[in-house]
Amino acid sequence: MGDPSGIGPEIVIKALSDPELAPLAKWVVVGDSRILKLTGLELPDVSIRDVQSWPSLDGFSFGKLDARYGQAAVDYVRVATEMCLAKEAHAMVTAPLNKEAVTLSGRSFSGHTEYIAELCGATDSRMLLASRVLSTVHVSTHVPLRRACELDTARILRTIELGNEAMKLLGIERPRVAVCGLNPHAGEHGLFGNEDARFIAPAIEQAKQKGIDCSGPLAGDTIFLQASRGAYDLVVAMYHDQGHIPMKLLDFAGTVNISLGIPIIRTSVDHGTAFDIAGKNKADAHSMKQAMRMAARMATA
Repeated sequence: MGDPSGIGPEIVIKALSDPELAPLAKWVVVGDSRILKLTGLELPDVSIRDVQSWPSLDGFSFGKLDARYGQAAVDYVRVATEMCLAKEAHAMVTAPLNKEAVTLSGRSFSGHTEYIAELCGATDSRMLLASRVLSTVHVSTHVPLRRACELDTARILRTIELGNEAMKLLGIERPRVAVCGLNPHAGEHGLFGNEDARFIAPAIEQAKQKGIDCSGPLAGDTIFLQASRGAYDLVVAMYHDQGHIPMKLLDFAGTVNISLGIPIIRTSVDHGTAFDIAGKNKADAHSMKQAMRMAARMATA
C-alpha cells in the first residue's frame, strides 16, 4: 500500500477498480484497512492482509511526513515479501513510500530494491525500468555519484546478464543490449577518462562470449534516442540518473520498476508519494496499473 499518508492507498483502490485489471490475478492488498477507508473511495471485493502498525488513527492525516507512517510502509513491504518467500503469493507490487519518513523511524534505508533484497538474503540485486518504449537496467542506483563512478567489471557483467535474462522473461527471445559509457562520449578514446576502456569494454566482451548480443560502450547522450527508436531492446546505465532521466522523460506514467537478482518477482510504480495531492482523489493510477500488469505477466511466464 506504500506510505499510508501518500497516494498509495488511493492508487491501489483505483487500480483494483479497473475491470480489465481485476481478473488478471487474485489480488491481495497488504496494508491498513482503516487508511483505505479514509480515502473515501469504494474498495473492491479483494482480500486484505491487514497490517496495523499503530493502535490509533488519532492525528492521522494524508500528506504528512511522519516516522510512524514510514515504519508502517516498511512493515507492509516486509509482510508482502514474506508472503512471496513462503509461496503464499507469486509476485508483489509496491506503491510508493517516502525514504525520509522511513529514515525518521530510525532505520537506515536506501530504497525498496535494497530492502527487499536484504529480506531475501540476496546480495546482487539490480533495478530495471521498463516501459512500452524502452527498458533500462542500472549498474548502481541509490549511492552517491562519486561512489557510482568506482566501476567494477564483474558488477557490470552481472548487470548485463541480469538484464538480458529479464528481457527474455518479458518475451524477447534474443535481446539486443546497449551498454552506456561512464564518461562523455564513452571516454572519446581516453580523452575524457579511461574507465570506459578499463572496466566497461571488458565486461561487454565477456558478455559476448556468453552469447549475449551486446554493444558498447556507447555515448549516453545518444544511445537512449537510438534505443527508443528500436535499435536496442535494453540499455545498461552506469548510474541512477543516467538511466532514470531518459526513462522518465520518455514515459513517466508508463514506466515500471522491476527488481532483478532476487528470488521473487517484484514490480513497482516509478513515482513518489505525492504528499501534495494525497487524500484529494487526484492521483493517477496508470503507473500502478502498469506495475500490476507486469507482475501478473511475469508470474505466469
